[in-house]
Amino acid sequence: MEALYLLIPLSVLVVFIALWVFFRAMDGGQFDDLEGPAMRILQDDDSVQPETAQSQKNNEK
Repeated sequence: MEALYLLIPLSVLVVFIALWVFFRAMDGGQFDDLEGPAMRILQDDDSVQPETAQSQKNNEK
C-alpha cells in the first residue's frame, strides 16, 4: 500500500511530462506535413541529369 503513495504521483508526473513534450512538438511544427514526404516518393522524376566531367572519367576506366 505504501508503494502507491510513491507510484501514483510519479505516474501523474510522467503523464504531465509526456503531454508537455507532445505539445512542444506540436508548437514546433513537428506534425505539420505528414503526407508531403510520402507523396514526393511517388512522384516520377524522368529528367536526365547531364554527365559531369568526373562521371565521364569514371566511365572511361
